[in-house]
Amino acid sequence: MKVLFEKEICVESIPVTPRPYWKCRNCENYEKSPSCPPNAPSWKEFKELLQHYRKALLIKFEIGEDFENEKREILKFLLEKERELMRKGYTFALALFPGNCNLCEKCEIPCRFPEKMRFSLSAVGVEVAKLTKISSEENALIALILVD
Repeated sequence: MKVLFEKEICVESIPVTPRPYWKCRNCENYEKSPSCPPNAPSWKEFKELLQHYRKALLIKFEIGEDFENEKREILKFLLEKERELMRKGYTFALALFPGNCNLCEKCEIPCRFPEKMRFSLSAVGVEVAKLTKISSEENALIALILVD
């Protein structure tokens, strides 16, 4: 796992539509993960939540061959970054994971660690491809942390 970039963006630039949610319905994690639909908040709820934030951190990660373990490291990184922001006074900092939560080897509903689980960007309707460019040759994941 390598952080390719981290930049602050305005929440108005975060594209939220029902399209990613509908795509989630074809995923193997649909109905099987607390971070994914139908267990995640709806895209409409997320759009409403964004009205209470002004900025977010957009983070792009490069991953190698060990996808599941590297993704797990990314999720831990995001949780620590969220805690760091909270310690700096951003009480409502909220990380959103790239894809489903895979912090545990075997996912259970209800989640055994709800304090660590965060929702998938796609599950809440974020059109990740519109946030930043990812070429088909890249092994990259995108995450957001709502800040203020």
